[in-house]
Amino acid sequence: MTPAGELEGRVALVTGAGSGIGAAVARRIAAEGAAVVAADVHPERTAELAADVGSAVTSVAADVSEEEDVRRAVETAEGLGDLEILVNVAGIGSTTAAPETPLEVWERVMAVNARGTFLCCKHAIPPMAARGRGAIVNVASVAGLVGLRNRAAYCASKGAVIALTRALALDHVGSGIRVNAVCPGTVDTPWVRRLVEEAGESLDDLRERQLMRRLGTPDEVAEAVLYLAGERSSFVTGTAFVIDGGLSAA
Repeated sequence: MTPAGELEGRVALVTGAGSGIGAAVARRIAAEGAAVVAADVHPERTAELAADVGSAVTSVAADVSEEEDVRRAVETAEGLGDLEILVNVAGIGSTTAAPETPLEVWERVMAVNARGTFLCCKHAIPPMAARGRGAIVNVASVAGLVGLRNRAAYCASKGAVIALTRALALDHVGSGIRVNAVCPGTVDTPWVRRLVEEAGESLDDLRERQLMRRLGTPDEVAEAVLYLAGERSSFVTGTAFVIDGGLSAA
């Protein structure tokens, strides 16, 4: 008999699940027995993920900055059972200092990274609270804890995610809901590679700023998310778990 997975019988909603960290999280959680709703603004990507993983993954189109999209994604998850896990991965970046950042770029980065996380939590928390249990993991960034050059909007948005995480942990601990953040450093994803090209940087430069002289992997972040989403972290809430290869220690 195959042993039950750590998350057997649970329902999870993962945003930004179309690629990179989000896809790795969706796969890892599904492998542990959860039914996963994979939400992304590019639904063709989550459809491919669902086709690859199988019936454990349900694809849904969602722009997390749009409240109706978020509401629909949460309703889809609730339709599969009791939504107990929310992982907010969806995010976008910026590659300019403040004076060179157009207002529309600032507003879009904040809309996806900060407002999107807020909206998903806003709609997922009530059903969790009604049942007295839930785990939320917000994917922030080490950029929310330390400054990074030419990332003004991104740093501000991820700092907001960390502050929101702590506030939610305080507000909802009495309802049996734990809220934590993970703060990755530079992870080798298609998204990071696009930003590096846009900024005229190189992956070698990014590796050199890491104490370990390498980039992280989506699977390494997914393992941290699994820990925070499951019962092994039952005494953990309100934390910002840094996974950065030593970047913030230097």
